[in-house]
Amino acid sequence: MQVINSVKEMKQVRKKLTGTVGFVPTMGFLHEGHLTLVRRAKRKNDVAVVSIFVNPTQFGPCDDLQQYPRDTEHDLVLLEKEGVDIVFMPTPNDMYPDSYNTWVETFGITKRLEGKKRPGHFRGVTTIVNKLLNIVVPHKAYFGQKDAQQLRVIQKMVADLNMHVRIVPVPTVREKDGLAMSSRNIYLNDEERKAARDGFRSRMRSRRRSRRQPSEEDVKMFDKDGDGKLSDTEREALREEYRKRREQRREEIRKRMDTNGDGE
Repeated sequence: MQVINSVKEMKQVRKKLTGTVGFVPTMGFLHEGHLTLVRRAKRKNDVAVVSIFVNPTQFGPCDDLQQYPRDTEHDLVLLEKEGVDIVFMPTPNDMYPDSYNTWVETFGITKRLEGKKRPGHFRGVTTIVNKLLNIVVPHKAYFGQKDAQQLRVIQKMVADLNMHVRIVPVPTVREKDGLAMSSRNIYLNDEERKAARDGFRSRMRSRRRSRRQPSEEDVKMFDKDGDGKLSDTEREALREEYRKRREQRREEIRKRMDTNGDGE
């Protein structure tokens, strides 16, 4: 495994690489979620490149840049075990020299949710991802679906700028209690962890209930005698309609993934 610490060297090495290159950008302190991305990149490409860089420009004045967990030595051990070919670990000064004054920003989608709570956060994300993609020049880049808004922002940037890379979303990896794996989970106390876990479980229960309970519009559509109740035959017809809708949604998702370059 080759560890590269400068932009210049990474670009020189990239010119010599042959075959497809899969890339996993990270901020380190790796966990099973990261390693799932790494394994996918390794399995689907000739060369697997992982970056470790705690990006200062996506942290606001009240964020935890200095406290962000780091364990580079352990990260490198994990990546070597996974058979990663190259680890790119640039310094902040190399990525953002004193003369640096260029930014990449995606509008609209970044004005709500995380973007609304953390002004400037996504400008830092799109800028660093753009820079990393330009330096590593991968054929595919792998991102977890845990950070759903970030994923959509990156997909939008890549599409709008006609970048020659395929963004591959990978499903969220969860801990045994259902909490999505994150480097920041170590900050959670027992009460906060329980709240996050219970929130996920509540959303899943609500989603299952909504799937079981037919809407008023559907009842009216299949209620032939108008008594507000569905007979066994009418319920079976409604279930068949739901099956058709699910298949239509799945097909739409498959087409959308192909259009966005998300499939492999």
